[in-house]
Amino acid sequence: MLLTRNLLYTGITRAKKMLIVIGSNNLIEFMINNVDTKKRITGLKNKFINCS
Repeated sequence: MLLTRNLLYTGITRAKKMLIVIGSNNLIEFMINNVDTKKRITGLKNKFINCS
């Protein structure tokens, strides 16, 4: 579930000074090619509604 292109991209773009990616070349390539997305149920909308 976590081996997605979106998660890899997020990690890369949030790096400020340095990025070290640990994993095999096959795993990184799999993540790059994995465009599947899963619907995430975060409850974020309810957190904002309850704050007001």
